[in-house]
Amino acid sequence: MSRRTERVAELLRDEIARVLREEITDPRIGLTTLTRVDVAPDMSHAVVFWSGLETPDAEMVLTHSAGLDSASGRVRTLIAKRLSLRKMPALRFQHDPSLDLGDRTLGLLERL
Repeated sequence: MSRRTERVAELLRDEIARVLREEITDPRIGLTTLTRVDVAPDMSHAVVFWSGLETPDAEMVLTHSAGLDSASGRVRTLIAKRLSLRKMPALRFQHDPSLDLGDRTLGLLERL
């Protein structure tokens, strides 16, 4: 990843988190943490990795995913108005289980 795409990814992560927290009112989204954003080199799309703060289960992941997918167009529109990017990437949200796996690993280590 080039330095420019890294900067854009960080900028997008911060703005998406702010928009989800302050302007999107979909109750399906709930408490969501954005773990990272991967931006394509040509800036055509960005994959936003997220993790829920509630106890993870398949139903919660599906509910959050549906809410985020539903809000992606609105989030993109709001961010495009605020950022001065030549090309605003299309946003795709994807669940990131790494926080859940980390908690599970720490729990196993504590039991040992």
